Amino acid sequence: MFDDTIVAISTALGEGAISIVRLSGPDSIEIANKLFKGKDLMDVKSHTIHYGHIYEPETDSILDEVMLTVLKSPRTYTKEDIIEINCHGGIYITNKVLELTLTMGARLAEPGEFTKRAFLNGRIDLAQAESVMDLINAKTEESLTVAMKGVDGRVSKLVTHLREQVLQVIANIEVNIDYPEYDDAIEMSNELLKPLINNVILELNRILEVAKTGKIIREGIKTAIIGRPNVGKSSLLNKLMREERAIVTEIAGTTRDVIEGFINIGGIALKLVDTAGIRETEDLVEAIGVERSKQAISEAELVLLVLNNSEPLTEEDRLLLDLTKDKQRIILINKSDLESKIDKSKLNNFIETSMVEDIGIEDIEEKVKQLFDLGEIKTKDMTYISNTRHIAKLRIARESLENASRAIEMEVPVDMVEVDVKEAWIALGEILGKEVGDSLLDELFSKFCLGK
Repeated sequence: MFDDTIVAISTALGEGAISIVRLSGPDSIEIANKLFKGKDLMDVKSHTIHYGHIYEPETDSILDEVMLTVLKSPRTYTKEDIIEINCHGGIYITNKVLELTLTMGARLAEPGEFTKRAFLNGRIDLAQAESVMDLINAKTEESLTVAMKGVDGRVSKLVTHLREQVLQVIANIEVNIDYPEYDDAIEMSNELLKPLINNVILELNRILEVAKTGKIIREGIKTAIIGRPNVGKSSLLNKLMREERAIVTEIAGTTRDVIEGFINIGGIALKLVDTAGIRETEDLVEAIGVERSKQAISEAELVLLVLNNSEPLTEEDRLLLDLTKDKQRIILINKSDLESKIDKSKLNNFIETSMVEDIGIEDIEEKVKQLFDLGEIKTKDMTYISNTRHIAKLRIARESLENASRAIEMEVPVDMVEVDVKEAWIALGEILGKEVGDSLLDELFSKFCLGK
């Protein structure tokens, strides 16, 4: 348990119906009791909510009318005493309540510190803690479901099961090392250890294959809409998002910077980036936008390359075709409602679209599903590993076990085989937060929002 008490605003800043100021730590109830006029919080039962007022101690004047929740350890999110002050949602009131708790001895929480305390106090493991942030950031029902399975421990159970299988291998090796007279070392390695190791490798292969879809569900697909100026990129963005997000005019170069938005295709979030038209320009602002567009292309997992049906292919078009040839790409021949002047014989696998007549939008969505093999995503019956850090650790574990399997084939002494097997066991443990350093924890939790 920690010896200090932290506080933060746990709702989004801005005007709203209510705001929540949350405290966690040994002095939470005492601090709140100094500011609250209603029931004596030191005598109330846990998991109860109380009506009253927050007072300013210096002036003894009412600051706000509140509902205050008392949650006593250990049955709380952090396993510490927690107070949640539900005050009116004005910016001034919320900040003032926060200020008063700080005056009374609380410390402003760091990003993610409530969840970090939940982890360090043993309520959740690191995989569950990271899933909390995925839950907050979820943009589709599918990504929400995957995150929730992480929070409720299904990912942790999957990894724990793998660790238990690896531990069985280590146990058999240790028995052989400690009591070599009972088994021939080489025979034991080939007949007992290798099947056990290969079974774990097969399970890791299956999990990592499914993880490709899990990562897409969690993070979405970075999608860049590119093309030369005035081919209809911004119109496409607006149509896909079903809202007027980008300015559309007949003037080439209207989009000067990157515009972003999210859409949901078959349960997968596409992070759309409408880029500035790529062309040679002497306009300094537009030139900066062009450079950002090129950067967006390099980072994109999917490119929607828009060409103009009513004009022949230009050198700029050919440059973009060449620039994106190695990317997952969908070529869109836009303005199909106009007379065609483009040479389609030189293009493969394209979709004809018209933003004016709403032609081709559904075809784009179907093509995305085909390219990424999305099909019917079954999140309710499957446990996906979707976190990039977790996937990296699973790959390390697989590589270590493959090294162990090869060592057995080469009749390497069993104690040397154990080194690789233990590396796999450690890598899997790092997913759950076992044997991780403070620097990693600080980095992970720094990505959380304040108050969570």
